[in-house]
Amino acid sequence: MKKLFLTLLCACTAAGLRAQSNEWLDPAVNEINRMQMRASYFAYESADAARRGDRTASERFLNLDGTWKFAWVRHADQRPTDFFQPGFNDGAWGEMPVPGMWELNGYGDPQYLNIGYPWREQFENNPPEVPTAENHVGSYRREIEIPAAWSDKQIIARFGSVTSNIYLWVNGRFVGYSEDSKLEAEFDITRFVKPGRNLIAFQVFRWSDGTYLEDQDFFRLSGVGRACYLYAREKRHIADVRLDAALSESYTRGTLGVELTLPAAAKGCTAEVVLTDPAGKTVASQHEKIAGTTARLTLDAGKVQPWSAEIPALYGVQVSLKAPDGTEIEVIPLHAGFREVKIEGGQLLVNGQPVLIKGANRHEMDPDGGYVVSEERMIEDIRILKENNFNAVRTCHYPDDERWYALCDRYGLYLVAEANLESHGMGYDEKTLAKNPAYAQAHLERNIRNVRRNINHPSVIVWSLGNEAGDGPNFDACYDWVKAYDPSRPVHYERAVYNNGGRNTDIVCPMYWNYEQCEKYLRNNPRKPLIQCEYAHAMGNSLGGFREYWELIRKYPHYQGGFIWDFVDQSLRKTGKNGAMIYGYGGDWNPYDASDWNFCDNGLISPDRVPNPHMHEARYWQQPVWTTLGGDRRTLTVFNENFFRPLDNCYLRWTVLRDGEPVHSGIVADLRVAPQQNATVVLPYDPAQLPAGGELLLNVEYRLTDAEPLLAPDHRVAYQQFTLRAAEPAPLAVAERRPDRHNSIGTLSVRDNDRNYLIVESPAARIDFRRADGLVTRYEADGMRLLDEGAVVEPNFWRAPTDNDFGAKLNEKNRAWADPGLTLLSLDHTLADGVAIVTARYDLQHVTGRLEIEYRIDNAGEMLIRQTLHAAADKGEPDLMRFGMRMRMPARYDRIDYYGRGPWENYADRKDGALVSRYRQTVDEQFYPYIRPQETGTKSDVRRWRQHDIAGRGVEITASEPFSASALHYAQEALDEGLTKKQGHSQEIEPDDAVWLCIDKAQYGLGCINSWGALPIRKYRMPYGNYEFRFRITPVR
Repeated sequence: MKKLFLTLLCACTAAGLRAQSNEWLDPAVNEINRMQMRASYFAYESADAARRGDRTASERFLNLDGTWKFAWVRHADQRPTDFFQPGFNDGAWGEMPVPGMWELNGYGDPQYLNIGYPWREQFENNPPEVPTAENHVGSYRREIEIPAAWSDKQIIARFGSVTSNIYLWVNGRFVGYSEDSKLEAEFDITRFVKPGRNLIAFQVFRWSDGTYLEDQDFFRLSGVGRACYLYAREKRHIADVRLDAALSESYTRGTLGVELTLPAAAKGCTAEVVLTDPAGKTVASQHEKIAGTTARLTLDAGKVQPWSAEIPALYGVQVSLKAPDGTEIEVIPLHAGFREVKIEGGQLLVNGQPVLIKGANRHEMDPDGGYVVSEERMIEDIRILKENNFNAVRTCHYPDDERWYALCDRYGLYLVAEANLESHGMGYDEKTLAKNPAYAQAHLERNIRNVRRNINHPSVIVWSLGNEAGDGPNFDACYDWVKAYDPSRPVHYERAVYNNGGRNTDIVCPMYWNYEQCEKYLRNNPRKPLIQCEYAHAMGNSLGGFREYWELIRKYPHYQGGFIWDFVDQSLRKTGKNGAMIYGYGGDWNPYDASDWNFCDNGLISPDRVPNPHMHEARYWQQPVWTTLGGDRRTLTVFNENFFRPLDNCYLRWTVLRDGEPVHSGIVADLRVAPQQNATVVLPYDPAQLPAGGELLLNVEYRLTDAEPLLAPDHRVAYQQFTLRAAEPAPLAVAERRPDRHNSIGTLSVRDNDRNYLIVESPAARIDFRRADGLVTRYEADGMRLLDEGAVVEPNFWRAPTDNDFGAKLNEKNRAWADPGLTLLSLDHTLADGVAIVTARYDLQHVTGRLEIEYRIDNAGEMLIRQTLHAAADKGEPDLMRFGMRMRMPARYDRIDYYGRGPWENYADRKDGALVSRYRQTVDEQFYPYIRPQETGTKSDVRRWRQHDIAGRGVEITASEPFSASALHYAQEALDEGLTKKQGHSQEIEPDDAVWLCIDKAQYGLGCINSWGALPIRKYRMPYGNYEFRFRITPVR
């Protein structure tokens, strides 16, 4: 007895001292006493509780979320080593919410990195070693009341997501250890607890050896990111459930296989499975007496509705375990979707159809909670995805909260489910951890856990082995295990595309292939589908050229789409200068931490889930309905791009516009189009009877008739615009105005007797040209002062660089055009037929060539401007960023009435989703606060632009051909950070008490291939050469 006592005492002492061990630096030890990963579910005590589906209301649930006592140390060697003892005095400790990230609760600073480890500025990579300095450690303590009713139960502690690791103690005794910060860690604490009050303590390191496998492109935060709780189970229980919902007979009949894993104690019990259809009707049931530690039940579901993202038909699966006397032990509610995924003929097939992947990469990030993302936020994200015609998400670059997968099952999104594995900072060559034997186990464990946890979700159609972690033997083992364990799904891994003949990927899934690379692959009889795992980098004012990707996707059957990088700007809310709310990015918290600046902000939506302007273009090109207009200008061919869903809950609304104003409209209510089929619709109007004169456009749009999950009635699913009659070129001549009984305009004169100014004036107008530079410094007409104090009308070749411009170094290479060194050569004038002609000629000192600006001015103050760039011999001059002119107007001219593309901003290579119409807006509405300030607010294909005050007085601009324009309360200089980025934030820039009006012949494209060097497609650039722009400014009274 004494010997037994001493043995137990030694064991308990050892357990309490485990905090002193070095598991956090040992890649061979990624878990101690952590339970094997299982499928996501909660086992309820009764069928009624299971039907309610609220685990927090279960008598077998005990919440660990809430406020914990918390101590934080800056350096790992300062961490407490006895804090887990019941008698430890934590009176001086602070508090920390669980879930909650340290850096968002006053402990340490958030750090954003793309490539490289957080210590990259202070410590050389040396896996598995991580720094002790600045390796923050957080220690948690909390007492929990264990119900007496749990005395005979197995009790499990579940920690949803802890970064980067967790050491766990209960009542002073060491329980276990876990790495892999993006999946649940469960520990059996039955033998450590007692009825009544129990002390739970755990310790978390900012960095551990596992951090080498968690080098994802996102904010590096520490703490607990997801829900934590205790739950109780009978000793006789179901340890794991695996569902296999298979289809047969041309995808019309279903068979459900249910594989159970059980402890030996369950022998003699009975397992029962009940299958219900989406309406809740029982369609099959099966039971089996348990004779061992596994059981398999097969249910014939009969005729079924297959699951797809278009029709997410979910069947209920209730798995019960009953005692030999029939007593219900536990009930597990699950859902199944009958669907098949395979690669065949070089295509990815879902239920036999080569679906198009209209996807986005989605980081699990909230501007206030960081890694802590509510279910409401998840549903909001799915709603936004659905509203904008997305059908797929890649869980970059780790497994998400288990609720996300269930929501995608329910609402219908295809998922590429990625393992928590990225070692980008080690590179892809010989140092890659993919070839490091010490990390082989960790690679495999992370993939095994990802698959086992998410195996039952029909939304998961592809497994991803990880991201940007090189390739080698460690991934060979991962691929082989996944394919053996789950042969029903393809496996995807981007780095494998370039290694060993693509051994470890079933899909060619590159990142950021340009159009030529894609087409080269597609023209070569591909054996595997091309689905870019990342493309169309949506950083800042971007997504120019998205059209060209989708034209290729719809042209080549083996090109099946991709995942835009990425869904949401990852910035965190922060207070900036002058108390402004800003979205913080890398470098905003301190100057010492390694940072990749605002490279975290590549989203289609803002951190607060407001769609960025480029989201509209993605929505347009991914829409599922496409229309062609027949030669008779009234017959529509409507194509339903869906593969499973008929077009049966939409109506067609059509509108004919004359010069942007509706003149004829109607609705086609009985629209019926089968999947992948066309239907013909003849619109009930006679083209010959349409109004004469002006530009005629036809808008068609498809809207929901009835509400659908997360989508409201009248939601616009798709739309297009067609030209019925093109616009005639606008007459641009100016001529002397004759007085009438309303206006005594008078005659025009040119005063050449002022040493500093050339003055063109009439009783109704005055325009001054400064002799020093030939620029207009005064513009008045009919009592209106149209130029702000000290402002000029000046040529403009520059824009505030976008993030893509910075990435391609256009902010440096092309900067000569910000100030081309205009030097006035001559300022000439004539007066003929009541029209003044003033011509300014310039030499360009900082680039070669000459500029000529001719002004034709009438006695009403109307100006016809011809701006001409005469290029010299090209000596490698940089591209122009725009070609036009700008003027600063007084603040009262803050209204816009224009006829062009809108209502949101649009550019030469990102304008298809913006329709031509007449729009009435304000200057306040034009500036979009991209997280880092840059070019914004431009409208393209403008036919007419009126800038006016509240009374309608101002100027109207027309041109010889459609042009671009913008009007902001910000000068482009205020949005231009120069040669390097300077931690700028849009909300911190004070608006001018004026209106900056830009009028452009053209502006450089935005591009989207990537944000680190790629240029827009050539046709959207502005190479050095000859340019001419003719436009007219007409005062409006």
